[in-house]
Amino acid sequence: MSIHSIPLPPAQARAIWLHAQRLDASTPFGAGPAAVKLAAEHLGYVQIDTINVIERSHHHILYTRIPDYRLGDLEQAQSVDKSVFEYWTHALAYVPTTELRHYLPAMEQRRLKPHASFADVDEADYAALLKRIRKEGGLSIRDIDDDVLVEKTHPWGSRKPSKKALRWGFFIGDLVISKRTGMLKTYELAARHFGWQRRPQTVKEKQIAQYLLRRALTAQGMVSLDSICYGSVQAKPLVKELIDAAVKRKQLIPVHINGAPKSQHWLEPEWLDALIAAPTRERVHILSPFDPLVIQRKRLDLFFHYEHRFEAYVPADKRVLGYFALPVLAGDRIVAALDLKMDRQAGKLLVQQWTWMEKKSKSLKAAVEEELHRFEQFQKQSMKIVRPSGR
Repeated sequence: MSIHSIPLPPAQARAIWLHAQRLDASTPFGAGPAAVKLAAEHLGYVQIDTINVIERSHHHILYTRIPDYRLGDLEQAQSVDKSVFEYWTHALAYVPTTELRHYLPAMEQRRLKPHASFADVDEADYAALLKRIRKEGGLSIRDIDDDVLVEKTHPWGSRKPSKKALRWGFFIGDLVISKRTGMLKTYELAARHFGWQRRPQTVKEKQIAQYLLRRALTAQGMVSLDSICYGSVQAKPLVKELIDAAVKRKQLIPVHINGAPKSQHWLEPEWLDALIAAPTRERVHILSPFDPLVIQRKRLDLFFHYEHRFEAYVPADKRVLGYFALPVLAGDRIVAALDLKMDRQAGKLLVQQWTWMEKKSKSLKAAVEEELHRFEQFQKQSMKIVRPSGR
């Protein structure tokens, strides 16, 4: 630990992170598809997940920061405005199209060094698939009915070889997911979807490291090497060089949370001068387990002294918080974890388990229940037909 590292009170560290995540404001990004674009650009990514006991994580994360969010807003952002696209960060995620060039090197790397799982993709069949999409337009796996079926090699795999070919095209950047209906993906030629005359110019490793640092400073405020490079461990040496240079120029200041001197962090100088006003009331958020505030479990524990357990794949008799527990943020504290499930037939949100992380009070319980009611209304959107405007 550098002797120049400044200790910060835990409450200040939490305030910085919450402000950077825009969880301390009511409508930080506005509303509609434009808000989806702004949220994705600010957060850096919005993680996608398939679990559907409540509304899927990508919608949930956006709803947390866009109170008037509608499911069709994301569809329009992806399919009409094309302001976000899907690709791999630390997991499959929606990423702002403004940052697409920083993902092109990963696409080229996958083309040059394909994963073993794609070894049996036939080049002629893949070329024929691209030709078909070029002629017919975007295709989903359901649109392909002439495959010779094979045995699955993975529980989440498909008997249709075309599914692997579509995924291959996606990972190397020939194809883009132009639309998502539930978890059914429509694949389109990337050049046609984005209107490219030619493929954008790729970037160098140092530019990617600069992007990761900038993304983390924007979305986290107070950053560590691990939090910057989450899902991009290979970038650590270059990112550390950038941090060291920024510290010398006084563009970044070394800090640590009081009581945790071994966890080195950095922030921009203006954070030390800024007085983040305490909210007039404690905002309550029911967070997705894949929310940017939650997904980095060690960081969450360091800042909030809360160790989240994701137990969907844990045997029932070994679960502590429940199958799909959601942390409840009240002000700057994780006060509870709720295992929720939407009964779509009855139109009701069910609380499977309620685990308190601090002493229960009538006022706190009432505040959480008020947010649960609002959350239930959000869940009911998927029971309706939602269409984006402009289509």
